[in-house]
Amino acid sequence: MKEMLHHYQASKILFLCTTFLLLFNISTQHQISISVDHRVNQRRHLLSYNGDPLAIEPWLKFENPRLKNAYIALQAWKEAILSDPKNITANWVGPDPCNYKGVFCWPAPDNPCERTVAGIDINHADIAGNLPHELGLLYDLAIFHLNSNRFCGTIPQSFVNLNLLSELDLSNNRFAGKFPELILQLPSLTYLDIRYNEFEGQLPTGLFEKKFDAIFLNHNRFSFALPDNIGNSPVSVIVMANNKFEGCVPASLGNMPFLNQLILTNNGLSSCFPSEIGKLTNLTVLDLSYNRIIGPLPDSIGDMISLEQLNVAHNLLSGKISTRICELPNLANFAYDHNFFSDEAPVCLKLPKFNSRMNCFKGRPKQRSDMQCRRFLSQTVNCSSFNCDTSFNPSPVNSPPPSLQPPSTIDLLIAYNSMHSSLWLISCTSDET
Repeated sequence: MKEMLHHYQASKILFLCTTFLLLFNISTQHQISISVDHRVNQRRHLLSYNGDPLAIEPWLKFENPRLKNAYIALQAWKEAILSDPKNITANWVGPDPCNYKGVFCWPAPDNPCERTVAGIDINHADIAGNLPHELGLLYDLAIFHLNSNRFCGTIPQSFVNLNLLSELDLSNNRFAGKFPELILQLPSLTYLDIRYNEFEGQLPTGLFEKKFDAIFLNHNRFSFALPDNIGNSPVSVIVMANNKFEGCVPASLGNMPFLNQLILTNNGLSSCFPSEIGKLTNLTVLDLSYNRIIGPLPDSIGDMISLEQLNVAHNLLSGKISTRICELPNLANFAYDHNFFSDEAPVCLKLPKFNSRMNCFKGRPKQRSDMQCRRFLSQTVNCSSFNCDTSFNPSPVNSPPPSLQPPSTIDLLIAYNSMHSSLWLISCTSDET
């Protein structure tokens, strides 16, 4: 009996030992697996800017902390690129981002003896991918040009760090979503080009409170009415063609003294033509074609002495085109076809270039039928029925927006990068010694 008990206890101890070793082995393998996974994940997030510690390969040496940040940002961007058919980013290796293709350096604004990434220009590269959060590390970036690529998604929130950014060109890509309002927080931005994308929804009123010099929003899916405060903007060029805007042509447009070009073609604007637009005496191009603007063409347009191109074709305008409009001293091209005008000043026919087809001019070829003209012109136009705001009080604009100064032009950045990349180092080294 004692032998059986002893054998039982021995077997029990052997079983427990075996079980312990088995569990220990499983646990050890699990810990090893976790450790390996941790190292893999750590490596995978090595360049992460989304709350994780920023780390780089320890053997890399950088000229200064700014270029170290640029390396992290550009390597993360390279990882987010799905297709680079022209191999633009093939040489994005090594600790000197100033040698990367499409990346341009400049002396830092607060320390001329430190180089920093001041410009990125990869226009027409046909690159596909997205913009990672790490790009917010390019604190000194002044120019960001991505025209004609296949980038998609949205603009990362980290762009609010780019306080020196003056030119942002994201045109002809595949960005989507609502208007990226975060860019309105950029204090130095003066040039905005997001045309040919998939942005949608309404425009924020804050867009026209910024000191932009140029705004290009055409060929998107923006909709709703144009904000009444559009007249607060000091821009010289504003292009919002080929969207889905509707409602009134804002009377506040007349409060834009520095405006040189206004293009709103192919939208759904439906109101009368505000007479206030005649105040735009510096305007050279006005294009409101392919809308549903109704009523007469204001005689006040005759005050727009700088006007060279006037296009109001494919609307519902009617009445007489005044002599003052066609006698504008610089008017070279006047398109008013596909409306319902019934009279025009003879001087209009002497303009260098004009198009008067498909109107209601009697005895003229290529006009609308008499029945079509009678039906339309028999209706009374009541401009007040559109309930457009004509009492808008603009904010005072005392000076035009700041013009782009060197080094915020890509030509100077290229010249610096190619010819003077070492001169400043010599100068700074001699100063220190």
